[in-house]
Amino acid sequence: MLQLSTVAMYVLWVCVSLLGVFHTCRGVNHLRRENSPGNIIIGGLFSIHLKTNRSNGPGPFDIQSFLHSQVMIYAIEEINQRRLLPNFTIGYDIYDTCADVSLAIRATLQLLKAESDPLMCGLTEDAQPLPGDPETKVVIGEQSSEVSIAVARIISLSSVAQISYAATSELLSRKYKFPTFVRTVSSDKHQTQGIVELANKFNWKAVAIVGSDDEYGRYGSERLSDYFSVNDICVEFMEILPSYFNQNISESRKLLVKLVGLINDSSAEAIVLFTKDTNVEIIMLEAIEHKLNRTWIASDTWSTSTKISTLPGIELAGQVFGFTFNGREVPGFRQYLMSQVDRTHGAMTAESPFCLDESSKNTVEDCVLPNSQHQSKQCLDPENAKTVNIIHFLLNVTALLFVLQLLEEIKKVNCTVNTTHIFFDENGDPSLGYAIVYWNRSDTEIKIIGEYWPNGTIRVPDHLEEVTAYNCYKTCKPGLELRMPDKRNKCCGYCAPCADGDFSPGNGECCSWFSINKCFNITEEYLNWSNPFSITLSCLAALGIIITISFAVHFAIYQGTPIVKAVGGYLVFLELLSLLACFCLTFNFQDKPTRDSCRIGLPLFGVAFSLCISCILANLLQILVCFDFNTKVASWIKRIDRVVVVTVVSGIQLTLSVAWMLLDPPVPEETEIHPHNVHTCTLQSVGFFAAMIAYLAFWAFVCFVFAFKGKKLPDLYKNAVLISVSMLLFLIIWIIFVPLFLALKGRNKAAVEIAAILISSYSVLGFHLAPKFYIMIFRKELNNENAITGYIKKHYEQQGRIYTQNNQIPSQREVKQPQN
Repeated sequence: MLQLSTVAMYVLWVCVSLLGVFHTCRGVNHLRRENSPGNIIIGGLFSIHLKTNRSNGPGPFDIQSFLHSQVMIYAIEEINQRRLLPNFTIGYDIYDTCADVSLAIRATLQLLKAESDPLMCGLTEDAQPLPGDPETKVVIGEQSSEVSIAVARIISLSSVAQISYAATSELLSRKYKFPTFVRTVSSDKHQTQGIVELANKFNWKAVAIVGSDDEYGRYGSERLSDYFSVNDICVEFMEILPSYFNQNISESRKLLVKLVGLINDSSAEAIVLFTKDTNVEIIMLEAIEHKLNRTWIASDTWSTSTKISTLPGIELAGQVFGFTFNGREVPGFRQYLMSQVDRTHGAMTAESPFCLDESSKNTVEDCVLPNSQHQSKQCLDPENAKTVNIIHFLLNVTALLFVLQLLEEIKKVNCTVNTTHIFFDENGDPSLGYAIVYWNRSDTEIKIIGEYWPNGTIRVPDHLEEVTAYNCYKTCKPGLELRMPDKRNKCCGYCAPCADGDFSPGNGECCSWFSINKCFNITEEYLNWSNPFSITLSCLAALGIIITISFAVHFAIYQGTPIVKAVGGYLVFLELLSLLACFCLTFNFQDKPTRDSCRIGLPLFGVAFSLCISCILANLLQILVCFDFNTKVASWIKRIDRVVVVTVVSGIQLTLSVAWMLLDPPVPEETEIHPHNVHTCTLQSVGFFAAMIAYLAFWAFVCFVFAFKGKKLPDLYKNAVLISVSMLLFLIIWIIFVPLFLALKGRNKAAVEIAAILISSYSVLGFHLAPKFYIMIFRKELNNENAITGYIKKHYEQQGRIYTQNNQIPSQREVKQPQN
């Protein structure tokens, strides 16, 4: 709100009162014009008055367009006063187009008439304009896309740049058609995307679009329809109205009646009005009269229109959300307007070509008089601030460049002017954000409630995300079912009573008592990746993989040393490979079971762990050969090749598992246990599973017996003792696991499977291999043949026996004990 002193208000009142006695102001060729001389002339096209029948004189006064023209003058005067362009003075030549294409074209030709050669009118670096012979180098305007496109077609024939402050049509981004056009606002590409994002934010599923038959309305409406379709939002209808229509003309009246009927019969949750504000005003008057009470989405042309927001009874039309350009108040601009009011021949006096006639008196009165009964808080549109920021900047850039160089220079721009970050895309369009506004129906105030940025980021208050749908049912109350539309061009279903004998718990379905389960919200149950237990098991499996690989690397480094030979030599790498496979297989049991995951899970574990046990068995036989005091037993065992042991033991399990996978594998099963659908791998036959477990248990028990038998042997590295512990732990775990496996379902069953595999694998890794890893790293003095020989010798001496190093088998004669 402009803050005026008492004297200033009095002067304004006198001016406005006196203006009523003057006739319409006329300029060159009956065009309203305001100009100022300079070395470089900046043209301006503003719709100070709105379009009307020319025989009746000018249409209504547009205070916003008038303020836009003052922004331009203010920017030019600031440049001149600060001498930002040394040796140059910028002048201006501004015309009132009355939002009329033909008048705008006439004004454009008037601005370009001094161009002697359209191809040579740009300034070179050493050229100086001749005093008294000014040339228009830049044209600011027009506001609407329709008029801007008409002007751009003419200006593109010359080398004059056109900078629009409000034309948003995406069509103007096509540089091969409009090579000299740039603008200070984002194109409708970003605005239409923002509208769709707002619909997504509010969970709207059905919308309607009302556009106009011009470059702004038709192109924007079609783009909106495409974006809604991609986002699975139904467009119930799209109505394209004439570019201009009148409430009282019979043809326009028919269109209004048809539109009101469509809206009244629509189930759309929001209606987008993508047309100029003059059309919206007429539509809203009808909406008020018929008390439509809908949710409206306003495009930038009318989202901040105080004329529409203050219509009597506007709250009857419904709630309004809208998009407008971000902006901030420019320091000094209010004071500039006040100074214009105070001047004898200021911009708002009777001598100004943009004089205020009687029809403009109330508009200006409401805007600038703080005690006015219909005081407006939006006279200084935020758009003005951004306009003066960017125009201020572009005037400096444009004035000293060939216009054909302008686009390339603009693409390089990346700076901040008065806190506004300015940069342009490849089409010369700025990528600026939008403010999201909401019309408060209680006090007709337009409030900024959020923001949208071209990168897709949208911000609105959380409580507004629960905007009540008008008539698009997503769920129904208990006892009702959701039915599809029974009319054409309808997006939303409707709720209807269930048939006799059926019921609905409120999820939109009617069910008989024989199909009761489908009526409830059944959830899928399996061991998914986000489950805390699943995350814990996955971390343990990953840790096991890392440890196994680390062991393999160190055993390879120390290969050939006594400790690696004692643990099985090259067989230890097969053992580590089998453990690695077991750890990796645990991931197979997570997530929703599939045919393949069920088929390979347990059979592959049987193959992998049987390979591990066979390597351990071969290692135990090696220990018995070396240290067993029974020469007959040692001689018999020595004839058994370790490779044969590994091949036979693991080969039988491999054959069994392949037959299991081919003939009768586990399969995925879905069981309905209210209120869940439980997914699990189920055994088609217990026979193969029992055979696998029994086979593994048998060899684990054999290993345990051999290890237990050899626990008294002189084994420096305690292989036998540690193996007996690991095998005993394996047997205990699987004795507990088998009944649980057969009894459980769903994620619990999968979790038990994984836990059993992890414990089995860690038992071997921890008891059999980890102590050897510790000796290799921290007790290297034990990884020595002398240490082993000394330990064995000491062992037999303590038993009163003689150790023979040649065959490493003690003799049977006793050693004399020393006399006491």
